[in-house]
Amino acid sequence: MRDAAIDITGLTKRYGTTGPNAVEDVSLRVAPGEVYGLLGPNGSGKSTTIRVLLGYLSPGQGSATILAGDSRDVAIRSRIGYLPGDLRLPTRLSGRRILAYSVATLRATGRSVEDVQVTRLAEQLDLDLDRRFGTLSRGNRQKVGIVRALLGDPDVLVLDEPTSGLDPLVQDTVLDLVRARSEAGAAVLFSSHILSEVEAIADRVGVLNRGRLVTEGGVAELIAAAPQHLVITTSRTVTSHDLAGLAGIVDVAITDHEVRVSVAGSAADVFTRLAPFGVERVTSAGNELDEVFHRSVATASAAPASEGTAS
Repeated sequence: MRDAAIDITGLTKRYGTTGPNAVEDVSLRVAPGEVYGLLGPNGSGKSTTIRVLLGYLSPGQGSATILAGDSRDVAIRSRIGYLPGDLRLPTRLSGRRILAYSVATLRATGRSVEDVQVTRLAEQLDLDLDRRFGTLSRGNRQKVGIVRALLGDPDVLVLDEPTSGLDPLVQDTVLDLVRARSEAGAAVLFSSHILSEVEAIADRVGVLNRGRLVTEGGVAELIAAAPQHLVITTSRTVTSHDLAGLAGIVDVAITDHEVRVSVAGSAADVFTRLAPFGVERVTSAGNELDEVFHRSVATASAAPASEGTAS
């Protein structure tokens, strides 16, 4: 991998002195122009990893750097766009005043921000800038946070559940905006529990569970390795004997003219075997990235929890 804009190495973090680590021995890197999707169930350590990366928490062990430095350094901080999962902004101020303050703060660090960028982003997200933040719906508050994170065209974007509370059309717009930043060379760390949007935008994916990075790889690579779940309708009755001996079949259930089959790798041999029975319809019974996620979490959850070390 080319020089990483985000570099987390051996990160371990514990809250308090007892109990398991919130994050344990996590290592990941994100290059400029890359979108890294960080997946995991609630309590898996996603937000803790992000908070340590951004300097809101200190690591117990290991390190976390952005742009080869400390994210608390003002010069580096001004190059980072961040949307927290628990966005909190002044409730009595309008979105316009909040964002004007953000623009002024960035300019004070030497960053160039055009006033028109606020207006343009607000229009793209259908955001009313003149309403007080405290009167906004959850989705509209999220829009203010997204605009704030994108101001000044940051070199690194760290987004914790960015589409939470947004309707599907706005979710698509947010993904387009994130994709545009990555295409312009920004490194993006994108935490989400919505597998379809991660599949749509991420170059690589990491799955956290119980504080550990249990799976990591390119999206295409992980999907190729996951079993395909197919429902195949035929014009003639099929029996289990008709599919006997085929390599790669993980599971199969047959009811007269319907074959439900899970296949690891290519399904070409299955279609060849079923062709004489008249294949009439083929549908996918599941999302492959969803399969990667659930298998990774299930495997990790079955392992004994680590005792960890004190932070």
